[in-house]
Amino acid sequence: MTDLNIQIVVCGAHLSGMVLNPQLTERGGVLVKATESAAKYRFYALAGGPPFRPGMVRVVKDGVAIPVEVWSLPAAGFGDFVNNIPSPLGIGKVELADGSLVSGFVCEPFALDGAKDISDVGGWRNYIQSLG
Repeated sequence: MTDLNIQIVVCGAHLSGMVLNPQLTERGGVLVKATESAAKYRFYALAGGPPFRPGMVRVVKDGVAIPVEVWSLPAAGFGDFVNNIPSPLGIGKVELADGSLVSGFVCEPFALDGAKDISDVGGWRNYIQSLG
């Protein structure tokens, strides 16, 4: 019997080298690829922290492509990982630039109250670097 692995799209603090990335690697996560979402999202720096977190929200118009990473997690690690995701974040289907749909981080729209739109900054790494 082979172990089941589940792919997950990350866009913020879980990216390679970022503060929450160990939550993936400690559960057996392996980076599959760095890519972009389809140009159907807006990207926000959510209020609160640390750790600071972004929210990616699918929109009907004025969407942009967001830099993301696709990780592969063993099913048991995926379940444990998802169980620890705090509101307003959750897991939903994220459309990638190639048109594929992969489970990944999404944000509930109510969290945009007090959030800063950073869609045009070029991703979470660029935003964090801009903070100094």
